Amino acid sequence: MAYRRTEKVVRRLAQRHAAIVEAGRALAAEAGMAAVQIAPVAKRAGIAAGTVYRYFPSKTELVAAVVAAVSERELAAVRRAADAAPGPLSALAAAITTLAARALGRRRLAWAVIAEPVDFEIDAVRLVYRTALLAELEARLAAAMRGGHLPAQDVRVAAPALVGALLEGLVGPLAPDASASAVAARDAVQALTLFALRAVGIADARARGLVVQAAVPAPEDAA
Repeated sequence: MAYRRTEKVVRRLAQRHAAIVEAGRALAAEAGMAAVQIAPVAKRAGIAAGTVYRYFPSKTELVAAVVAAVSERELAAVRRAADAAPGPLSALAAAITTLAARALGRRRLAWAVIAEPVDFEIDAVRLVYRTALLAELEARLAAAMRGGHLPAQDVRVAAPALVGALLEGLVGPLAPDASASAVAARDAVQALTLFALRAVGIADARARGLVVQAAVPAPEDAA
């Protein structure tokens, strides 16, 4: 007769899996994806390295799980912010602001998940996230255009351009350091959000009003 796991066992296994992934995320946030190794993750999670191997037979699988988990969390945050906005234009502004603020709140982690050099297999996981994120921004752009709030444009071009500008301007290797204070971080997020909104056709005066309306999460909320 086949062994059937009890609900308690299944729950414990899921909790341990989540703890391993969270340990990997914490290490990536501190030192990049290169730090996500089996032994350090096991130590961070308070378990044996052999236990990690039972869940993730290779470092590549572990890193892929970390990337997927962080990606899902970030995309969910962008969607929540946009869905809570009162209209399509403010939803677009909220999505952009949230993406920017959370990226800046965890610069190293954002860079690790999006662009840090890693194995080829990890790029496939990254592509899933980038594709979903672009689809979200494309939908928000299209909704704003249908409502007559934006000039007609190809959202398949505009969305990746916005993501590229935000990430390179906030977390890329050439981005200015805005971590000196909460005010500096807020100003950097608002500046990039204004830039993004102007790029898709929102006049500066109106864009400033949208940015004021959009919530700017504190860096610790990006965890």
